[in-house]
Amino acid sequence: MTATGLALPTATASVDELRLRDLRRMKTFATGLIVLAAVVYVIAARAERAGAAEWVGYVAAAAEAGMIGGLADWFAVTALFKHPLGIPIPHTAIIPRKKDQLGDSLSQFVGDNFLQESSVRDRVDAVDVAPRLGEWLAKPDNAARVSDELAAWAKGGLRVLNDEGIRAQVEFAVMRRLATMDVSQPLGKLLGQIVADGAHRGLVDVIVDRTGLWLRDNRATVVRVVAGQAPGWSPRFVDDLVAARIYDEIMRVAAAVRDDPEHEIRGTFDRLLANLAVDLQHDPATIHRVERARDGLITHPETGALLDHVWVSARRSLVDLVEDPDGGLRVQATEQLLRLGAALQDDPDLAGKVNRWVSDAVVHVVTTYRADVTAVISETVRGWDAEETAQRIELHTGRDLQFIRVNGFVVGALVGVIIHALTTTLL
Repeated sequence: MTATGLALPTATASVDELRLRDLRRMKTFATGLIVLAAVVYVIAARAERAGAAEWVGYVAAAAEAGMIGGLADWFAVTALFKHPLGIPIPHTAIIPRKKDQLGDSLSQFVGDNFLQESSVRDRVDAVDVAPRLGEWLAKPDNAARVSDELAAWAKGGLRVLNDEGIRAQVEFAVMRRLATMDVSQPLGKLLGQIVADGAHRGLVDVIVDRTGLWLRDNRATVVRVVAGQAPGWSPRFVDDLVAARIYDEIMRVAAAVRDDPEHEIRGTFDRLLANLAVDLQHDPATIHRVERARDGLITHPETGALLDHVWVSARRSLVDLVEDPDGGLRVQATEQLLRLGAALQDDPDLAGKVNRWVSDAVVHVVTTYRADVTAVISETVRGWDAEETAQRIELHTGRDLQFIRVNGFVVGALVGVIIHALTTTLL
């Protein structure tokens, strides 16, 4: 609380000290005019009674009317903030008494005049956001800054996520979805489309190649397994010869399948996959087996652990990507922002779309939350102390209001002179 009774908000103390100093200076000046008018009036009135010149009457009239005008406006200005001279005169101390109503009126005024869809859209459209945003983004330093900010937000968001909670939510969502999903139909359609497009042939080539390599590197194993299936009465050397012959034949067939894209075995495999695709969609026994496999996957204890591992690994990888300022993700983000900046300046269609999107977004926010925004004004004013509210308003507007007192003094003095002139002339 200051010497004039005004409480200064601590956040803007230095600015408010200047305002307070100006307010006191203007109050002193306005009050000094009234005092001066009173002194001049007393002197002029006595001189007039003593038979002084005619012009003294004009001075007395001007001083009297100026004093009255100044006092009247002092009363009017003071009545806004408090009771004049501490006397509880009706309809004074308007701001402290009507604080809540003033807050409601202000919130309604803001809502009706500033938060209407038409005015907001016109204002946003007049700004023409897209070219300005494009010009700003087209500068490498600005694009890098936006990229850095996005990376910081992403990193912060990823780090505050609770792994256990996320894992539980993902596991719950995935498991619940799987439990009610008819997986055989989409699997059958997908497999049928893959076979129809021949997209599986690359996988078949890999299987054939790997099988041929394994057979080549494991001849002794194959021969031993085949020979072990011979009857006990067969001579050992005969079993070995037969097994070796069978191995050579297997190698020949494997090489033929590898080298011939149209080999009969490949065709048999294609038909097998095609039939499986049909059975997945239409065969009850196959569908039932797929559902059992699905249920087993859902209830398997390792499934949750796998989801947990996938999430933790994905989060760690994302954090590493956004943390590296020279990494591919950050570099790509900056380059894309630079391209976007250039496009917003050079492509009128894109700029128009962005402007419309910004306008629609702002209008949506304003119209959706207009009541909440205006309620903030009302509730904030309601939460203020009545006396403190009056002091704050006087601190910010009082200096200008003191000019009303000065103007009242000047206008009163001029009117006093005019009335005295008319009275002298006509009467």
